[in-house]
Amino acid sequence: MTRSIALALIAALLLGCGGMQPSGPTSSGQPAGLATGPAANAPTARPTVIPVPKHEVYGFVPYWEMDESIADHIARTDLTTLALFSVTHRRNGRLDNQTGLKRIRGEVGRAMIRAAKQRGARVEIVYTSFGETKNRAFYGDPKAQERWIDELTGLVEELDVDGVNVDVEALPIELVADYGAFVGRLRTALRERVPEAQVSVATQANEVGAAMAAAAGVAGADRIFLMAYDYRWAGSAPGASAPIDRMDGETKDITWSLDLYGMLGVPTDRLILGLPLYGVTWPVIAPGFLAPSSGRGDVWVPRRNLGVFTDPTFEPTYEPTESVEFYSVPTAYATAVPSAAVAGVGPSPTPEPIAWNAVYFDSPRSLAPKLRLADERGLAGAGFWAIGYERGLPDYTELIATFRAGKLPRE
Repeated sequence: MTRSIALALIAALLLGCGGMQPSGPTSSGQPAGLATGPAANAPTARPTVIPVPKHEVYGFVPYWEMDESIADHIARTDLTTLALFSVTHRRNGRLDNQTGLKRIRGEVGRAMIRAAKQRGARVEIVYTSFGETKNRAFYGDPKAQERWIDELTGLVEELDVDGVNVDVEALPIELVADYGAFVGRLRTALRERVPEAQVSVATQANEVGAAMAAAAGVAGADRIFLMAYDYRWAGSAPGASAPIDRMDGETKDITWSLDLYGMLGVPTDRLILGLPLYGVTWPVIAPGFLAPSSGRGDVWVPRRNLGVFTDPTFEPTYEPTESVEFYSVPTAYATAVPSAAVAGVGPSPTPEPIAWNAVYFDSPRSLAPKLRLADERGLAGAGFWAIGYERGLPDYTELIATFRAGKLPRE
């Protein structure tokens, strides 16, 4: 789908959201990959009024990070909102008793909730619905939606938390208006039972994600978490997951997404810039930055690679345009022995590397310019996927505290 067709569809869908257009900027909120290509030209509209940034910090914790030490880590991390990932519904709208629900309801989940509240942070339960087939069925079934709203509000009351985050991915574009209506009904129902509760949404950094964000904003979503990552992923060409500006000729990057959200009227003072606390590694054919891959990549999580950071010889390269850390290591060497070595003439040469693994990841150094974007745009704050990935590396925690305090250096 070209950008012009996508935006025409988005405009039509938003006009159908209760007869309302998205409100303009005010003065006073395992992801799929993004479409790329030269047809995706950068939007040009920008907000004319920049609000004062709020420095909120919104942190997702996925269920696979919910272990014995995660509550202590949350207690040391300066979050304003903790998002517990995740719960979902069965086809009929009933709670699906999956691992996420079990861990959130369990001892570790309740310890996390206590740790966050002791810091004064809000806690939200993340509702996920991934996949076009599942979303088409659910958002075409009003009875299942009403049952699910009742289940979610009941869970919020049961756990004594502060709201729900709606993370819907791979939604057919023609269902954007239905999604927005669902967000509005969920918020109304939740606040009837928990008056101070909030509903937030997590939306992707592409055209459909921007349409969903705009529809959610019209529906009254309290915060909108822009998932400004996975511009590159395991199945793409190598490079930064969250580039500020692209160096490969493609146009979609963080700046592009922020401009698109602004053009569609997503409320700036409710927008959270979501950033990654992870990287991606690829097998590549050469050691240089953006060298082509020779196979599929994989997620690279800092806390699972602590030995890299404690190695005194480790010196990643910081690339300032995309704002990412990069390093490569040899994985295979030439096996042929030169004729001179066979004849005993001179010392045996060191084998030449012929294959490498390249790692692109975000560090406090690369995240700081992206956090400055949140300040420069007057956003509600920034957030991270995912809290826990940075355990054992206190520089990340210190960066979060610095941003939260509004003391991030300009450069």
